[in-house]
Amino acid sequence: MRVKICGITSYEDAIMAINTGADALGFVFYDKSPRYISALEAHKIIKKLPPFIEKVGLFVNHSAKEINIMSQESKITLAQIHFEASENTLNALDIPYIEVKRVQSKEELLKLDNKYYLVDAYCEAYGGVGKRINLEWFDNIDCSKLILAGGLSPQNIHEISPYNFFGADVSSSVERAKGVKDAKKTEQFIIKAKAL
Repeated sequence: MRVKICGITSYEDAIMAINTGADALGFVFYDKSPRYISALEAHKIIKKLPPFIEKVGLFVNHSAKEINIMSQESKITLAQIHFEASENTLNALDIPYIEVKRVQSKEELLKLDNKYYLVDAYCEAYGGVGKRINLEWFDNIDCSKLILAGGLSPQNIHEISPYNFFGADVSSSVERAKGVKDAKKTEQFIIKAKAL
């Protein structure tokens, strides 16, 4: 299982997560988040990272032009679209992207087409609030192209084992303060997720 550690705000946390086995790092470009980082500050971290690590920028209510500019400035490798972007917006992006679906029912999951999606629990706020999605909604659904986010922790990651998710995305439960990762919690999460 692929693991993304989101809400990275320092090089120390980034390299710790990579050395522990993270496949991807998330940088939050949403200025209302306590984990917000500017594109230029993210670039200072990204330029020092080793190869073969996905660098993901999280965008909320940005235009395609803004996403393209910030992606170029930061040198991220993937845009995480955390809002209902129009087809025109998505088609205008210069960078690969993954859409986030904040679901409120199993019916919404059944409507997803055969693309890769990041699936999160619906809430009014965006990202890092630790709200869990109802795992029973995934019963009898092919989860091989879904990345699960929302409320995952070292203590409960084993519960998603039966579903064969492509990946897991975690932020708040591996922190010691908002935007500051806890090395032990991060390591525990990654080891347990990789063992599934």
